[in-house]
Amino acid sequence: MQTSTSSSSLADYPSLILRGVIGGVLMGLANLVPGISGGTMLLAVGIYPLFIAAIAEASTLKFRAASLVILASVAGSAGLAILLLAGPVKGLVVDYRWIMYSLFIGLTLGGVPVIWKITKPAVRATWVGAVCGFLAMAALAFLQQAGITGSSEGAAGLVMLFIAGVAGAGAMILPGVSGGYLLLVLGQYVPILTGIDRFKDALKLGDMAAAISVGWQVILPVGLGVVIGIVAVSNLLKFLLQRFEKATLGVLLGLLLGAVVGLWPFQRGNPPDVGDIIKGRPVTEERLAKMDPGDYPTEFFEPSTGQIGGALGLIVAGFFLTTGLARLDRKSGKPS
Repeated sequence: MQTSTSSSSLADYPSLILRGVIGGVLMGLANLVPGISGGTMLLAVGIYPLFIAAIAEASTLKFRAASLVILASVAGSAGLAILLLAGPVKGLVVDYRWIMYSLFIGLTLGGVPVIWKITKPAVRATWVGAVCGFLAMAALAFLQQAGITGSSEGAAGLVMLFIAGVAGAGAMILPGVSGGYLLLVLGQYVPILTGIDRFKDALKLGDMAAAISVGWQVILPVGLGVVIGIVAVSNLLKFLLQRFEKATLGVLLGLLLGAVVGLWPFQRGNPPDVGDIIKGRPVTEERLAKMDPGDYPTEFFEPSTGQIGGALGLIVAGFFLTTGLARLDRKSGKPS
């Protein structure tokens, strides 16, 4: 499997930029939502192998034009999406969970034909890897649904924010694994999104002192962790794809399918009562008053006929959106 970007011609650049921007925006949005994988979005639009190769290439101080085009388009659009949409996306997921989850199920499943085309012909190692990847994601979804996660409240230390950045970035580019999940497990999801929102507001108001304060306390430690996590995971994936291609692609396929397990759309946040045990801690009146709605435990509900039809329509729309994006100039996006 060849993932080098060196063979891309000048004619391929418009397509690379378009797909990189679309993939980057979807990647940024996905990493704002626990349960959605940023890597899945890149895989769905067909630019994932090139993105991994570009990062690995840049980490060895090899800067080729095609690699820089891919990195700039994906990273730039993802960063902008996260900065501008951290607050709104979080609100949409909390208030319209079934709609957003239905759409993301479709977007995720749309990546299956893409990776399957790269994977086949499948061998025994492919199927073993797929089962392992699926079970790992299903277990993670179970832990999240059961509330077996760390607290996302309180002031976050620099070390924990750095660790969260490393873990979140690694998951961000690993298809099927949600960076938001890991941030919740580490208890850093709300502090990081709150910090991003505060940073954006400070920039809007021209309050540089507040922006610098948030930058030092949140943005810098998380950013350093993100850089290290992306470089480490991308180089590891490049190595595994070169040495154990079929097994690695099988794991990626399993992660992709397993990511859907935690996205059952007909669930909603349920405000806890004082005395309930949430994430291993009793809920007090003070804690309940400070609790973010995004941290409420979820419960399944019986959907109406309209919601079922709407969910199916959104899933189909998301599926065809990602499969359609994957068809954009296959030559530049498909590993050869």
